This record gives sequence, structure tokens and C-alpha cells, in this order.
Amino acid sequence: MTPGSTRPRRIVLVRHAETVDNAARIWQGHKDTALSDLGRAQVEAAAPHLAAYEPALIVSSDLQRAASTADAIAGLTGVEVRLDARLREVHVGEWQGMHADDVREKYPDLVAALDRGEDPPRGVTGETRAEVAERAGAVLREVARELLPGETAVVVAHGVSARVAASDLVGLDQDVSDAVFRGLDNCHWIELVEVAKSFSAVTRWRISGWNLGPWNV
Repeated sequence: MTPGSTRPRRIVLVRHAETVDNAARIWQGHKDTALSDLGRAQVEAAAPHLAAYEPALIVSSDLQRAASTADAIAGLTGVEVRLDARLREVHVGEWQGMHADDVREKYPDLVAALDRGEDPPRGVTGETRAEVAERAGAVLREVARELLPGETAVVVAHGVSARVAASDLVGLDQDVSDAVFRGLDNCHWIELVEVAKSFSAVTRWRISGWNLGPWNV
């Protein structure tokens, strides 16, 4: 994309490809898990679509499941990946490395609170959704300030950190976001575009696509 273009600035926010723990229904959080065989196939399918955005900037969580996804995109664009730990997934505390069924059995009250839409610290000692939105949202705001008119950034993150950062950037209440949008599938993405309000030169960031992927772009 050419700086100074009349095209809007754009951020494409990607969830990493499937990991071995995703497939096994293990809570990961900050656990550094490798991609599964299916995950590597997902990256191979998605990377050309993401490279077609011609990103001027690629930023990724430093966890390997995100960084590996970002590296595949970078390999097709020649853009160097910048790692940022603030994009990491929500820290899930005592749940890290536990099977989803075991978490539901051993922490019924905490799981019930999440099911009701509340925002307690995950796994007792982990983070809240609001804390993740603060750190990951800050990254997106910084990326937005770096982009020149017409440029695109690809940002690779995680299921929770991606969705809450996107909602934070556009000013959407997290509870409303959860009610309106489903979770992101592995190796799918959110497209955020800066556009002007009707009959105004004032611009704002908006969600132009959610859970996009190689099969629905």
C-alpha cells in the first residue's frame, strides 16, 4: 500500500493457528504450546490471504503459537515480525495446563461466574478480561498511530486477547461484544478499518469483518 493513499488505514487482527493443547482441550494461557499438524495446515492456507493485505507492519504475541503464525505471513511479505508480550493470551492462573473438564469439575463456582458473563480472574490467580483489554488494547492503539494513510498492519494474538483488543480499539463495551460476536476460530481474523463518519472528516476505527478466514474471505 502506498503512503498517502486515499484508502483507509487497516488493522488485521489474527488468532493463531491450532495448537496441540487446543486440540486436547487444555487451558493454555501463557503456556508456550506448539502448533498441531492441523495448525500448520491452517497457517499454510491462511498466510497467502493475509499476505495479500500487503502489510506494512506485522506485530505478534511472543508465544510460539502466535509467532509461528506470524512468521508464515512474514515469509510471504518480507516484513519482519515485531514481538510484543502484551499481546499474550489471558493468564489463566491455576488453570494453566489443565483439561477443560477438570477445570469445570474443580472450580464450579468460578466457571459458573464466567458462564454468567462475569469477569473474575481466570484460574483464581490469573487475569481478568479487563486487564487483558488494557494491555492488548494499548498495542493496537500504538500500531494505529504508526500506520500511514492507506497502510495495513497484521497483528497476531490469541482468542481472548484479540477479541478484547479489537473491542477496546473501537470503543465497544466488552459485554456487548461478547453478546454480539462469537469467539474467533483458529487462524481466523478480525478486520478493523479507520473510516470517516457520514458527512464528516472525523474518522474512527470500526469492525468491518469478524472471524474471517481462508474459507470466507
